[in-house]
Amino acid sequence: RGGEKIYCLEVENVIMNCPKVLEVAVVGVPDRVLGEQVKACVALKPGESADEEEIKDYCIAALADYKVPKFVEFVESLPRNPGGKVIKADLRYVPEKK
Repeated sequence: RGGEKIYCLEVENVIMNCPKVLEVAVVGVPDRVLGEQVKACVALKPGESADEEEIKDYCIAALADYKVPKFVEFVESLPRNPGGKVIKADLRYVPEKK
């Protein structure tokens, strides 16, 4: 992201500390100005609810500003290959505005 080193695992570990989160994957998505922006795909635990700002606030408390996801997308579950590994390539798109 604009020359800054952002490690997905670091951001994922912070978000996983949120008690509402079941699983998360962090990826870079294309950005015309910075090259890439941070996107978090979050699956919540059954019965839990959260919004984008809540996840971002959780990150703001623990990460440098440039590491906080610009996009947070909530998903039922993360896409996985037959071996169980998350298919991050399937997550690398900019979510449409609601």
